[in-house]
Amino acid sequence: MRFPQGEMIVAVVVPCLDEEEAIGGVVGEILAQQVDEVVVVDNGSTDRTAERARAAGARVASQPQRGYGRACAAGLAAVRADADIVCFMDGDGSDVPDYLRAVVGPIASGEADFVMGSRLRGRREPGSMTPQQIVAGWLAGLLLRSAYRVRFTDMSPFRAMRFDRLKSLGMAEQTYGWNLEMQMRVAAAGLRVLEVPVDHRCRRGGVSKVSGNLVAGIQAGWKIAGTFVRLRMAQKNIAAR
Repeated sequence: MRFPQGEMIVAVVVPCLDEEEAIGGVVGEILAQQVDEVVVVDNGSTDRTAERARAAGARVASQPQRGYGRACAAGLAAVRADADIVCFMDGDGSDVPDYLRAVVGPIASGEADFVMGSRLRGRREPGSMTPQQIVAGWLAGLLLRSAYRVRFTDMSPFRAMRFDRLKSLGMAEQTYGWNLEMQMRVAAAGLRVLEVPVDHRCRRGGVSKVSGNLVAGIQAGWKIAGTFVRLRMAQKNIAAR
């Protein structure tokens, strides 16, 4: 991917579960941004997600054991070794690939180590985010600001980081706490963080695995809260030694 500072190898990881309706278009839109690689992780789909992603030009990795964090980790393991920057996006079409350069650019320029695209600061299609998603982003931002003095407004999956820095974080969360864990580890490491506004759309087909399901949403919320408490306590114990 070309930037004013020169060429940077950018890989985009897209974890997916049963997104055959959207994934072909998602991959096509991402590749149109001139990224160097798209890795779609099939997280145990029962439909043609993998087939359609491959046909659209993505490299497909498989992680049959379901879990958002597991899928993200499998994607990282599959990314080409010479990548400079890794970006994460959802496979349902709700993230807008036109903002890839806005998310990746500050890392390429040396301004930041980690950049998150905030849906809450951008324009949102009506119905693209549920009230509980908005509240969760606000609450996560409050907790992170209190614990680490960093400012986030969202837990958006649309984020990017220098690949070498990301590999050194020691990510361990296997389910929906992955995004919050990344923000906590980045903040604890004292890395340079930046949040940029991005637009957000309604999903391009299929059914949400969390936001459209009250029970799943509550379960995800508990997992995210548990991640914060568990990791924060572990960090404090390490600091006290």
